[in-house]
Amino acid sequence: MTWIKTIPLSEANQELLDAMQNQRPLYPQEYAGPVFHADNEVAGIVGSHSLIPSALFHAFSTFGVLLSPDLPLTRSQHEMIATMVSVTNRCFY
Repeated sequence: MTWIKTIPLSEANQELLDAMQNQRPLYPQEYAGPVFHADNEVAGIVGSHSLIPSALFHAFSTFGVLLSPDLPLTRSQHEMIATMVSVTNRCFY
């Protein structure tokens, strides 16, 4: 749950809906379904970007492209790197 103002899907304009729809296909299959789903809301970090649709699209599209299976790193290597970055930054999630 985010602590900042977010725009629920029920109030999203076309720009926000397009940004969300267009970045989603770039994500790995593991992210196909939400971990947490609230009715008419976009959960988590994606929802926190709902005030700036172009930032949402570019940030999450970049992330999706960087996790592409066509790149030399495996999914396991991506996860190991992310884990080490989180540990180094003393991030609890």
